[in-house]
Amino acid sequence: MVAVFRALGDPTRLEIFRLLAAQDAPVCACDVVDRFGLSQPTISHHLRILREAGLVTTAKRGVWAWYAPDPRGLDWLREIVAGLGSPATAADPDSGSLRVHVQDLLSATG
Repeated sequence: MVAVFRALGDPTRLEIFRLLAAQDAPVCACDVVDRFGLSQPTISHHLRILREAGLVTTAKRGVWAWYAPDPRGLDWLREIVAGLGSPATAADPDSGSLRVHVQDLLSATG
């Protein structure tokens, strides 16, 4: 559990995960690099942490790695978010809290 929250606690990794989760098909690592304007080694580092946390899967196609959200990781996040407090303690949507980000992410994935 700590690895997942540590992975999503980094703003860049959270945005990478949101990007991947919003897609209908796997995304090439090269496209993630282009989207974020960071170096390829930096993006690879972030993707490795997301993969090790069980949040994304990877498939090698030629020289590129393709990434997609791991359905098991998404299910786990849904369960965790569902168990976070009562409606009276729900975060304000504008607060930028992890709960709000995760809820937005999960609603985008269906």
